[in-house]
Amino acid sequence: MTKRQRDENLMIVVAVEQYARKYNLPTSRAFAVFRENGINSLIRKRYDALHTQPLDESFYFADDVLKRNSIKA
Repeated sequence: MTKRQRDENLMIVVAVEQYARKYNLPTSRAFAVFRENGINSLIRKRYDALHTQPLDESFYFADDVLKRNSIKA
């Protein structure tokens, strides 16, 4: 596994955990919401921009995308 892949995984984990905390969900449900809506792939695709930001920016990015798409957990 490359450093980039580890960083992408970490960004996804942080985003899922913060999403679960914000919406009072089990992390397994938050991860399912991300997977069902392609958020994991989006975070990976936006790695070049997100890795220059604070780690929790991946959560804000994911939350914004889900809100714009009117996704409910």
